[in-house]
Amino acid sequence: MLKIRLMGTKNDIRWFEKILKRHPKMVLTDFSELYQNKGTNKYYRAYAEVQKANVKD
Repeated sequence: MLKIRLMGTKNDIRWFEKILKRHPKMVLTDFSELYQNKGTNKYYRAYAEVQKANVKD
C-alpha cells in the first residue's frame, strides 16, 4: 500500500483522483476530503491510499 499526499488546486486534485480510480493496476482504497493550505486560497491538499490491483502483467 502507498499513502500519497496530493497538493494543488481543487480541480487538479479532483482530476488526479479520477485517474487513480480508473487506473487498471491500482485500487484506490481511501481518499480524504480537501484541506486548505495555510496562507493561500488557491492551493489545497488531500491524502490517498492505493494498492496494487490483482492483475497479471
